[in-house]
Amino acid sequence: MASSLTEGSADSSTEKTFFGHPRGLATLFMTEMWERFSYYGMRALLVLYLVSGGTEAATGSQGGGLAFTMATATAIYSVYVAMVYLMAMPGGWFGDRVWGARKTVAIAGGVIMAGHISLAIPGQAMFFLGLILVAAGSGLLKANISTMVGHLYDGPDDPRRDGGFTIFYIGINLGAFVAPFVVGTVGEKVNWHFGFLLAAVGMGLGLVQFLLGTKHLDARSSLVPNPLSADERKNVIVKVVGVLVAAAVFYGAVAALGMYTLNWALVPITLAGLVIPVAVLVRIKRDKDLSGTEQSKMTAYIWFFVAAAVFWMIYDQGGSTLSLFADGKTADKVFGLGFPATWYQSLNPLFVMGLAPVFAWLWLWLARKNQEPNTIVKFAMGLVLVGASFFVFIVPMNMAGDGTKVSPMWLVSIYMIQTIGELCLSPVGLSVTTKMAPQKYASQMMGVWFLAVTAGDCTTGLLSIAGVDLNGTSVIAFEAAAAVLAGFAIYSYRKKVQSLMGTVH
Repeated sequence: MASSLTEGSADSSTEKTFFGHPRGLATLFMTEMWERFSYYGMRALLVLYLVSGGTEAATGSQGGGLAFTMATATAIYSVYVAMVYLMAMPGGWFGDRVWGARKTVAIAGGVIMAGHISLAIPGQAMFFLGLILVAAGSGLLKANISTMVGHLYDGPDDPRRDGGFTIFYIGINLGAFVAPFVVGTVGEKVNWHFGFLLAAVGMGLGLVQFLLGTKHLDARSSLVPNPLSADERKNVIVKVVGVLVAAAVFYGAVAALGMYTLNWALVPITLAGLVIPVAVLVRIKRDKDLSGTEQSKMTAYIWFFVAAAVFWMIYDQGGSTLSLFADGKTADKVFGLGFPATWYQSLNPLFVMGLAPVFAWLWLWLARKNQEPNTIVKFAMGLVLVGASFFVFIVPMNMAGDGTKVSPMWLVSIYMIQTIGELCLSPVGLSVTTKMAPQKYASQMMGVWFLAVTAGDCTTGLLSIAGVDLNGTSVIAFEAAAAVLAGFAIYSYRKKVQSLMGTVH
């Protein structure tokens, strides 16, 4: 990245900058880019690897996978994605109270790399160990690397701050865009485990980049803002060890009785992913320290949280339901050129990079004309669009019912509609979370926002575990209708929600 570093000459300073921003942004940009490369590369392979070798695998599959059914593969995928976002909360806690952001990210990078290496070793045991490590490491990293980006600037009023986070967001999508072409192609067409190993190499490059560039980070990134006292540390260790021992005894007994199946692991995790978000919201809502205004804002926020959970429930099926449809029922050639199904996973980051500047300009243009939709309307638009994408999905599903391979443009259209919905809801959700957060929970509310993803994906996982065929037309239609109705419901109650939000617009 040396060519991207320019001399900061506006104030005659000789300190190098990264596109006019602190040089540490280059370190964090590259670290996040490689981490997302490893994450999205592995995610592009995940469901296809799980069904490969089974009766439901696509014709021409290389085999060598775990031969699970589509329902089981979808459940595993949904639980895995949910756990990545669920772990963001304890990840932030470790950064704030145990290791500090810089040390936490370094350890997280090593854990993620170890997880991908584990995935590269054949066998179910190593596969599930790898998923656990990648989910835990991603949660540790996700919550802390953004904090370090904020540390590079002089408070929230620094005029470069928003631009810095925009550049950082480009790194996320750049890594996500490239990964399916590299990791996905090698994994799907050459060897699954070589693909997982490439993901490990990507994370390794990111970790090396981070360790070499830490000298450019702000000193605050090394501090532990609220370190645990000796008594608190002891209590935490006792509780963690107690939970681990109880789990080991319970699952040991289940295995000894010959009763263990995969659902013994999936069901408790899925239920926890639904119960924990509800428990967190209830705890905050019932806190008597909150003022009346803060209580009102939290009531309004619950509307946004539920809406986001419905949105992510459908949106994240882009890596499961849509991926399986791409592999088995979509033509794999355009103008005579063949390509693997994993390439479809590059569409969303491509559309984000192309459309995000357009939406940023559009909202500003509408704001100048005093016509910009408010937060509630944008959320409703996001829900209606993600629902509409699944209504569109029903058409190629019916066309493929007789074994016909449908045009790739159907999936291109579906991913584009979902991305437009994402740009209406996701950035706005992040913004409204910071605006409506009670002062007491200001640093925790971003983790609460991520819990909406956990709740949505755990809903999908629980449906799959219960035997609901998420790859069936009727279920797709039901999900589409639920999202559209939720969007219209929020729009219909927009005045009530706005009154609860107070001065937040």
